[in-house]
Amino acid sequence: MTRYIFITGGVVSSLGKGLMAASLAALLQARGYKVRIRKFDPYLNVDPGTMSPYQHGEVYVTDDGAETDLDLGHYERFTGVASRQSDNITSGRIYKTIIERERRGDYLGATVQVIPHVTDAIKDFAQAETEGLDFVLCEIGGTVGDIESLPFIEAIRQLKNELGRGRSISVHVTLVPYIAAAGELKTKPTQHSVRELASLGVAPDVLVCRAEKPLPAGERAKIAQFCNVPASAVIPALDARSIYAVPMQYHAEGLDREVLRAFGIEPGADPDLSRWSEITERLFNPEGEVTIGVVGKYVGLPDAYKSLQEALVHGGIANKVKVNLEWLDAELFEKDEAEIAATLEPMHGILVPGGFGERGSEGKIASVRFARERNVPFFGICLGMQMACIEGARNTAGIGEASSTEFGPTSEPVVGIITEWMSEEGIQTREEGGDLGGTMRLGAYDARLAGNSQVSAIYGSGEISERHRHRYEVNGSYREALEQGGLMFTGMSPDGLLPEIVERPDHPWFIGVQFHPELKSKPFDPHPLFASFIEAAVKHSRLV
Repeated sequence: MTRYIFITGGVVSSLGKGLMAASLAALLQARGYKVRIRKFDPYLNVDPGTMSPYQHGEVYVTDDGAETDLDLGHYERFTGVASRQSDNITSGRIYKTIIERERRGDYLGATVQVIPHVTDAIKDFAQAETEGLDFVLCEIGGTVGDIESLPFIEAIRQLKNELGRGRSISVHVTLVPYIAAAGELKTKPTQHSVRELASLGVAPDVLVCRAEKPLPAGERAKIAQFCNVPASAVIPALDARSIYAVPMQYHAEGLDREVLRAFGIEPGADPDLSRWSEITERLFNPEGEVTIGVVGKYVGLPDAYKSLQEALVHGGIANKVKVNLEWLDAELFEKDEAEIAATLEPMHGILVPGGFGERGSEGKIASVRFARERNVPFFGICLGMQMACIEGARNTAGIGEASSTEFGPTSEPVVGIITEWMSEEGIQTREEGGDLGGTMRLGAYDARLAGNSQVSAIYGSGEISERHRHRYEVNGSYREALEQGGLMFTGMSPDGLLPEIVERPDHPWFIGVQFHPELKSKPFDPHPLFASFIEAAVKHSRLV
């Protein structure tokens, strides 16, 4: 029997509902339950694929090619359960589906309305593909009271009634602000938020209260009294030293026990949290530290590179070192070579991440050149690999005009738009100037590695599967020239047409990949490329 946990947020946004959902799922998983987490996003975009990273942070990509909310990255990193297309839904996707049905005449002339058509679609999404699961956690995006989220709240109200007693509960995340002038924590915002939710027909069973200061027993009792929950179901949520300490922190406050009790399940023995203890031990007691320079376009908002940031932390966990990140704006590197050297000299590793557009490209290319010439460990991801190929073409293969068609017309298109590739569904084709949303090479694709390559040794395998999100590709017709310049193509698509990995055998650690390995890294299972990159950075730190 599948049970449902509906997670809402109140008072303000950015309270950490996603981390709370991921942590709760990890705790239930540690107790032996099978879990899955889903995200309901109220915005009208069909998916976040065309949204600016400054608007919504990174776009997380699943194996089956869905462009989703970054919270799905937290879900995977904390549970190890691979997310799917069916785990993220937006208002835009729901309305698009309903309108397409209406245009086909599927509703047989009926008036199409929010209730029942939109709410039924939301309920269908929540209950899809749940066979064999013990718990499905459904996080509702936004804040209670927002107009956009009303259909979702109504849908979970209906679903709770339809599922019946013991099949669903509501967890509400709120803020208990500290007013410095009064020297007090204020519970009134939580009371109002719960009242707002209750007015929509959903009474929370468990309250998670974000607070800057410890929540005294008296305040917990007050919240419990006015919000109609047991005092033990008021769970304090203070800031943690690391997101990977959050599961144990929530367990210490009794979150998983209260959730099970709300379902009428006796919690029993404590879960095995040993792997989380080991992770935090390595994080909080490192044996050294390294500094990685991330030369990117969206460095003003680290959430734009959330999975990348976490994957580098995982690489540090694997090597028992602290990873310090320096977010470096690529545009600042486009004019002054002396400034480039002064900024990058202290770095123990340089990483150029994915991105779109010409802005900052010359700064990224300059960073690649610095790493190559100074033997600094270099990792290029997606656009970062393409910049490595353009840098190699210009400076080691003698193709001075090398560029990408993404940046405009060029006589030497070392990187060009990918118009055709093979997938499990058959040949995929795209046209330049077509729709932007959902038209890239998305999701998991296989690659074959050269047997004598550094990457095959790192992976310990000759075949890999990694997630992609890109519209441009390194032009294979330049392979011979690039390899003569020392940049070897050591990973290719199974049909041998699409370059997936390049590396420089004459360099301590210089690897570029067309895919996004950060999307599959987890704290308890760091991605091998990140573990190896940080290991190389540790070795470099001992030389400088």
